[in-house]
Amino acid sequence: MKKKLTPIAKGLRKRMTDAEGKLWRFLRRKQTGIKFRRQCPIGRYIVDFISFDAGIIIEVDGGQHAESETDKARDKWLTSQGFKVIRFWNTDVLKNIEGVIEVIEKEISPPLVGGD
Repeated sequence: MKKKLTPIAKGLRKRMTDAEGKLWRFLRRKQTGIKFRRQCPIGRYIVDFISFDAGIIIEVDGGQHAESETDKARDKWLTSQGFKVIRFWNTDVLKNIEGVIEVIEKEISPPLVGGD
């Protein structure tokens, strides 16, 4: 299955949406300290961004994804494979990249232990 998806993923890398491009500029510089890949085949899906090290998948969605049963099934399968899926709306990435980055950094940071 992955071999069939690889050419599609390559094409998607060349035609990223404005929101995906904006987020990629942040993620590719490893400002989080973690390596991300873009448009990566996982099983029968192609995910927008993935960090195998952190076990996180980031999806950037347009309006067509609102209440999508397909996305729910996809997220369920990806979660069953050990990944945490984080979804952002295109408008959030385009208009509030700082907030998006803050959420991503919280998700990849190890939880604080203890506390006095």
